[in-house]
Amino acid sequence: MAAANYLQSEDQFLCSICLDVFKDPVTTSCGHNFCKNCITEHWNTNDQYLCPLCKEGFTTRPDLRVNTFISEIVSQFKQSGQQKAGSSSSEQQVSKPGEVHCDICTGTKLKAELGKTGAEIQQMIQKRRLKIQEVKHSVDLSEEDADREIAEGVQVFTSLKESVERGLNELINTIKEKQKTTEKQAEAFIKELEQEISELMKRSTEVEQVLRSEDQLHLLQSVQSLNIQKPPPTKDWTEVSVRPSSYEGTVVKAVVQLEETLSEEMKKLLEAELKRVQQYAVDVTLDPDTAHPNLILSDDGKQVNPGDVEKNLPDNPERFSECACVLGKQSFSSGRFYFEVQVKGKTRWELGVARESINRKGIVTLSPQYGYWTVVLRNGNEYYAAADPPVLLSLKSPQKVGVFVDYEEGLVSFYDVDAAALIYSFTGCSFTEKLFPFFHPSSDDSGKNSAPLIISPVRVN
Repeated sequence: MAAANYLQSEDQFLCSICLDVFKDPVTTSCGHNFCKNCITEHWNTNDQYLCPLCKEGFTTRPDLRVNTFISEIVSQFKQSGQQKAGSSSSEQQVSKPGEVHCDICTGTKLKAELGKTGAEIQQMIQKRRLKIQEVKHSVDLSEEDADREIAEGVQVFTSLKESVERGLNELINTIKEKQKTTEKQAEAFIKELEQEISELMKRSTEVEQVLRSEDQLHLLQSVQSLNIQKPPPTKDWTEVSVRPSSYEGTVVKAVVQLEETLSEEMKKLLEAELKRVQQYAVDVTLDPDTAHPNLILSDDGKQVNPGDVEKNLPDNPERFSECACVLGKQSFSSGRFYFEVQVKGKTRWELGVARESINRKGIVTLSPQYGYWTVVLRNGNEYYAAADPPVLLSLKSPQKVGVFVDYEEGLVSFYDVDAAALIYSFTGCSFTEKLFPFFHPSSDDSGKNSAPLIISPVRVN
């Protein structure tokens, strides 16, 4: 019975994140308690500020303060536990080799050990229950994402299907209208020709009648009165013809219009996709301990300029020694993250992410094989993805580049933020280490490339 009371009391003072007795306990507005460090780390590594227990969301990060009442109770609980432990220890010290232990004492010690085992089992159960909640929550989020993607896909493909059907109908109607025009023109010519044939046949009959007359006076009078010595006036049909309608380019024009519609739909999709990945924005700052001595970092850690003078800095293992590069302070080993960098005014730069184990003391080779996933600008207008082999890109001088990573999916995507356009995606990557944001502003190039790389705040329109 004492062991049961002990378990019940201890459970009341366990943090549901670390599953240990509270340390600096804090209370959220939804009424749940956590260790201050546990809930802080939990929010640091997640995209939203949610209560781990009830999943209530907070629009801004709550200001946490230690709950002094619970803290005092926990302190008393710990003291009580220490006293019990001390008493048990004293009892053990009283025992001497060769003494016969009574069954009551042995049973008490056994109960204490079983109580400790029971507490450990309860912690293990609690951890697994929390893991079940986490897995179920992940499945729910995945289902929501899947439903959203399906809905958007149905909407887009339905729109495209309607556009194709509409374009086909317009194409058929255009061709039919041209054919009708040709038919109407032909009908008008035929009607006019038939009218002239009728007039000519009438004159032919009159001529034949006059020719059959044997009365010369009547012949003369008929010729003068009917004026049949010449054919009736008619149109010269020598140069008249019906030209078949030209359908050249009609289908091509319809396809071009469909392509424009598809481009518009693609733009809408990319705008929506960019807004979604921007929801995973993280606060990135430059790590001076990794910066090459030539680089000039701003005090707030948001800008890096190329420099010509090498500063006298400690050659620590993290620092780049040959290439003028710098990494972000923040590392990521799971989930999704996104950040934006202003590249305006530069003629050369390299930007992306790198794994932790990259070689920082020699020549940097940009490729996934060597731990880099980057996009590169050379000579002011030559863009390429540093893949294996490099991929040339057709871009219109992006001013701000967004970088998105889905660690588990093995995806690194680059976006032209202002144009809401996808620049390039590395897919099927296998990440096993921490990833760091990677920046290389390149050389000053006699002032032509003096503009900095600037980590910009993410603004979702």
